[in-house]
Amino acid sequence: MKIFVIVGMPAAGKNIARTYAESKGLVYYATGDIVRAEVKKRGAGGDAASTAKISDELRGSDGMGVTRLALEAVLQSGADVGFLEGMRSWPEIELIRKKVDGVVVAFLAPRKLRLDRICARGRADDSPQAFDERDQREIAYGTAVPIALADAYILNTGTMDDAVKQLDAIIKLQK
Repeated sequence: MKIFVIVGMPAAGKNIARTYAESKGLVYYATGDIVRAEVKKRGAGGDAASTAKISDELRGSDGMGVTRLALEAVLQSGADVGFLEGMRSWPEIELIRKKVDGVVVAFLAPRKLRLDRICARGRADDSPQAFDERDQREIAYGTAVPIALADAYILNTGTMDDAVKQLDAIIKLQK
């Protein structure tokens, strides 16, 4: 099995990979979906603080709990190709690569553009006021390392179609 591991800072455009995968009939699991489902299950609200607290809990003491859940789901799908999103540390990448052929694809976008996207998308766990804090939390998780060591990059500063074309070229090259 080959898994494309999608990484990037908040609002860098990682969800473009989900849209791509779904359009191709490929499996896609995001750790954020697992966290948001748990927030809903607990009736915790979904604001940035509650979501961060539950995310930390699910990550566990080694930081990889939610990644294990997502990896297990994609492995159980039986698919030849899949996508995982939301890995925030190099040990998570290593965990995945112990079980499958993992290709790390990093979505990049400038800070100001990411902030504009946060303001526009209106998710319950998004907040312009909490943007800096969220970035710092992501960096503390170790997010910068998988981004820096990625196998491929998508500079997501243009249209969604531009980013999809970049991703499609990466997928075709790696398959």
